[in-house]
Amino acid sequence: MNYIEQLQQLLSHEQVTTNEVLRTQHGKDESYHEPHLPDVVVFPKTAEEVSKIVALANDQRIPVVPFGLGTSLEGHVIPYKGGISLDLSMMNAVLEVRPDDFLVKVQPGVTRSQLNKELKKYGLFFSVDPGADATLGGMAATNASGTTSVRYGIMRDQVRDLEVVLANGDVIHTGGLAAKSSSGYHLNGLMVGSEGTLGVITELTLRVYGIPEKIIAGRATFETIQQAVDAVVSLKQAGIPMARIELVDKRSIEQVNFASGTNFPETPTLFLEFHGNEAGLKSDVIFATELLNDNGCIELAFEQDERARNQLWELRHNLAYTYIHSAPGKKLMSTDVVVPINSLPDAIQNSREKIESLQIDAGIVGHVGDGNYHILLMVDMESQKEIARAKELNEHVVEYALSLGGTCTGEHGVGVGKAKYQQQEHGAAYIWMKEIKRVLDPNNIMNPGKIFID
Repeated sequence: MNYIEQLQQLLSHEQVTTNEVLRTQHGKDESYHEPHLPDVVVFPKTAEEVSKIVALANDQRIPVVPFGLGTSLEGHVIPYKGGISLDLSMMNAVLEVRPDDFLVKVQPGVTRSQLNKELKKYGLFFSVDPGADATLGGMAATNASGTTSVRYGIMRDQVRDLEVVLANGDVIHTGGLAAKSSSGYHLNGLMVGSEGTLGVITELTLRVYGIPEKIIAGRATFETIQQAVDAVVSLKQAGIPMARIELVDKRSIEQVNFASGTNFPETPTLFLEFHGNEAGLKSDVIFATELLNDNGCIELAFEQDERARNQLWELRHNLAYTYIHSAPGKKLMSTDVVVPINSLPDAIQNSREKIESLQIDAGIVGHVGDGNYHILLMVDMESQKEIARAKELNEHVVEYALSLGGTCTGEHGVGVGKAKYQQQEHGAAYIWMKEIKRVLDPNNIMNPGKIFID
């Protein structure tokens, strides 16, 4: 009896499939990386089922690749060594809301929009907002962040506890309900961002926040990137509690205007958002306006209406899809790096010069409040010339970020696309990361080939 037949005995037949259409769907993500089909797709419903699946796979040395919605951007869920694609979409329940503790317990297949719809009943929201409506398990696996990280932090900051199935089938918890602890190793920090290479997340306890009394969004335009970033530094130095500070470059504003019919000035632009109470925000907006104008802002517009605010952020969140729709038949390549904020103008200018020298059509956007920026470009995967130029750009941007003391990825994760930079970035620590992987997953079944180059 082969392992697929054994899986069908462990679960119901409809939870285990070798259907080619489903295998194809699970053999790719939203990146430009080459697809590869799993041997089988499995849909567990409980942590107990996950444990049985993983234990069986470990005994027989079968690769296991956790799968959420396939929205990753660095090939994380592509099963290059075949095996099991472990689709967690059937584990999508909000298990418990603890409003007085500002905590929520969820299964890994819950999406961020699903969670926020449930939390709204309690006057709460979950802060991490990557552009895609990703699953919370996937967001924890890649340590996702997004536009609100400048105020609320990234995914790692929100995780209070995880239930994780390890490679041998053991089930552990990495934290608890307490707001802080000095007890033991910080296993939350180890598992968040591990991209399924150490275990399968089957439950998450997450920190949530009260919905602000008042929200104001703004759009500030500048003649240069330098002026825009200088304005961001001024806002942060002044201690204004900004919830979002997003940079959209000239090329990306052109894309927004073309795709959405807007008429924004086609110059470097900051998208801003303020959270707080009505009295405090009034003062914050006045002070922020002065600082923005002092740094060369040429046009400033604020939106308090919820519909107008949402439209502004939909334009920002959908920018990647705007690029995708502008180039049918091509694949999106999106790279992200983080540099010290003071180095951000130089890094962005350096990237723009490289883009121009390679004659690539690309936009630059970023969560500039924490020094994170992205380059968006469309690549014809049938053109070796275009692929080579895109890879050259990616390599240049990453090398420059690392030379400044930055990181090769701020939120997309490592996957296969950034694996080759790990030793350069982490030095001797990289060896010990591999040792942790070896101890927890000695048979290398958990998402093999990701983060580490085998």
